Amino acid sequence: MIANRLPVLRAERRWSQSELAERIHVSRQTVVSLENGRYEPSLKIAMRLSAVFERSIEDIFTADPEDISLVRRE
Repeated sequence: MIANRLPVLRAERRWSQSELAERIHVSRQTVVSLENGRYEPSLKIAMRLSAVFERSIEDIFTADPEDISLVRRE
């Protein structure tokens, strides 16, 4: 699962879920699902969020440490 900082970043800008949705060209329901962890963003949406918040994707989204440990490091 991927955790995110979307509610915090959105609140810092005083944007509603609808305003964020409009800025990244998705529905409000998509924003709700992203914030609640029911939906993991496509790369395109992650890049739009990165641009609108002027943050790296890694600063917005954090993978579960267990998922990261499954990646084989060479």
